[in-house]
Amino acid sequence: MNQSQLEFVLYCVENLADDLGKDTVEVYDLLKRSGVLYDYLVPLYGILHTQGRDYIVEDLRVALQKKGIAL
Repeated sequence: MNQSQLEFVLYCVENLADDLGKDTVEVYDLLKRSGVLYDYLVPLYGILHTQGRDYIVEDLRVALQKKGIAL
């Protein structure tokens, strides 16, 4: 993961945590354990970083739900 991807991941974690009303460490762990972080978010950085906050948060919620994680 390069510096731009890392900054984007942090942005995503912070915004998803805010949306879910959860701690950022908890959300990071959830994304990592589910595989969404390294199998989805990082590989699709090139596309996702061009989207707005609301789109990204909703996209991550859907990705987690597809992994069977209830939010």
